[in-house]
Amino acid sequence: MDVNVRLRDIPSVDELLRSAILVEAVECFGRLAVTEALRNVLATTRDEVLKGGEVPPPDAIIATAVAALEENDRSTLRPLFNLTGTVLHTNLGRALLAEAAIDAATAAMREAVALEFDLESGKRGERDDHLRALICELTGAEDATVVNNNAAAVLLVLNSLAAGREAIVSRGELIEIGGAFRMPDIMLRSGTRLVEVGTTNRTHARDYRDAIGPETGLIMKVHTSNYRIEGFTKEVGARELAGIAHERGLPLVNDLGSGTLADLERFGLAHEPTVGEAIADGADIVTFSGDKLLGGPQAGFIVGRSAFIERINYNPMKRALRVDKIRLAALEATLRLYRDPDRLGERLPTMRLLSRPKTDIGDQAARLAPLVERAVKGAFRVSVVDCESQIGSGALPLSTVPSAGLALTPRSGSGRTLAELAAAMRHLPMPVIGRIERGSLILDLRCLEDEDGFVANLAHLDPPSEGPSS
Repeated sequence: MDVNVRLRDIPSVDELLRSAILVEAVECFGRLAVTEALRNVLATTRDEVLKGGEVPPPDAIIATAVAALEENDRSTLRPLFNLTGTVLHTNLGRALLAEAAIDAATAAMREAVALEFDLESGKRGERDDHLRALICELTGAEDATVVNNNAAAVLLVLNSLAAGREAIVSRGELIEIGGAFRMPDIMLRSGTRLVEVGTTNRTHARDYRDAIGPETGLIMKVHTSNYRIEGFTKEVGARELAGIAHERGLPLVNDLGSGTLADLERFGLAHEPTVGEAIADGADIVTFSGDKLLGGPQAGFIVGRSAFIERINYNPMKRALRVDKIRLAALEATLRLYRDPDRLGERLPTMRLLSRPKTDIGDQAARLAPLVERAVKGAFRVSVVDCESQIGSGALPLSTVPSAGLALTPRSGSGRTLAELAAAMRHLPMPVIGRIERGSLILDLRCLEDEDGFVANLAHLDPPSEGPSS
């Protein structure tokens, strides 16, 4: 057939827009978006016809346009199954919020709230008031404030208490956090001059005392939550360091990093210094995160002595770093859960996931193994394996939690096929993220609570075929 005849067979935009499917699409995506999608598909169709191709039926053109609309409308912040074995995975959003926090955040989004309005007096209020009493109750601190993350908390504290002056820190505590952000760089941006004392593996009390001078603004202790130095080591404990600082009239700032309000040993985990312990040990200011072990949304807490918190709150930078009503609502609801420590393990997702018994996870793996094997269509062996889950986000880096999962191993032994399977898992309607380790794709099931949803999701899997890829 002559190419010009085939081109005339391509339906027009107006003709296609009269179809029932696209009438519905217009209601969903808007007429402008639907029209643009149709024009793109028709332009591609014309190019194919000019190359000798056939005109697809109208239904196929419509389906292609709708698929493009749906793909373009899909959020890039997609929910997924975290089967990496890392509970607080920074790249996957860290802590899952408790239902109480989700409800509180939703209410704050839907309605006007008394964010900075005192309902008793009818006058302007302070947004810190929503958390101050609660966090002080849970930590024993005199006062508290909150900013948008812990790096911001450290920056604000240093700028408020030691701008233009020196801050003394042990060399063994000059940490780097995710994204190559380093403590010395944060200190530089705060306007504070870093004074390093001791060596990487050993710092003594005399090192701090010898470094104190007329330009010293504060002493800082940084909890090395994302690594450990072992062997021939020495550090000055928080209580002793507080005494050294106070002897010379200096504040001690203790950055806990991940930070926790609860004793993790009650959940079967290794001990991690709590905020309450840091306050009791004499720190004047303690900083810590909200979205790690605390189990809330991203935030940076600053707690400690009232005189220092007052100076921090008067810093103009505080306004640039403050949190909005949604996070405040979620934080308040999360903190309230800590008033009932006996039920924290069931109500706070972070603690619930970290404390899941290995036997329960192993039983789940045994149930899922034949279903996963069916989904991969025989191209992979699926076996139940022991795993070691990690807490993640820099918390207890040497501690793991016994877990169980599934190992998907290519029958052909092809590493490329394994990478293709991982990619196919990522392209499921709800992506599945595992880890490739020792020639297998490992799916650690510690964080899998929606078992039925996971199985239904696997029905869409298009695994690579057995044998090396060409």
